[in-house]
Amino acid sequence: MSVEVGRKAPDFTLMNQDHEPVTLSTLVQAGPVVIAFFPAAFSGTCTAELCTFRDSLPALTAVNAQVVGISVDTFFALKGFADAQGFGFPLLSDFNKEVIRDYGVFNPDMIGLKGIAKRSVFVVDRQRVVRHREVLEDARNEPDYAAVQAALAAL
Repeated sequence: MSVEVGRKAPDFTLMNQDHEPVTLSTLVQAGPVVIAFFPAAFSGTCTAELCTFRDSLPALTAVNAQVVGISVDTFFALKGFADAQGFGFPLLSDFNKEVIRDYGVFNPDMIGLKGIAKRSVFVVDRQRVVRHREVLEDARNEPDYAAVQAALAAL
C-alpha cells in the first residue's frame, strides 16, 4: 500500500538513535514533519542526503518543520551514524520493517539487500496529511530538496 498526497499519514512510534520512542502524531503537534526514509546508515548517498537535511535545518526550523530519518538499521548503528555526522534530528529504527511497509516504500531487493527502505521523502502537516511525496526507484539519486521546501512553504 502506498501513502499518497492528500491522505492521512500512518501514525507510528519508533525508537530513535538514543533508544527513545518517537511518535509521529506527537511530532506534528509542533509543526510539519519531513520524513526521510533512507536505505542504509553510512552509505554514500544516504550520508549526502541526511547531511543536506542537517545543513538545511535553519531553513526548516524557520517554518517550524522537523526532520526525522528512518531506516531499517538498528538504533545502535543509527547512534553511530548520527554521532559521526552531527545530525540534529532523530534517526528512527524501523528494524521490524513495519513503517516502510505502511508507507509503501519497502524495497524487496536492492543490489542483494533484502527488505530495506526505498529512498523517499514525505512532508506531513500538523493534521498528519501528506502534502508531498517522492519515492525514488534508484537509490543512487537524492530527493528534490527544492520540492520539499516548496511543500513546506505552501503550508
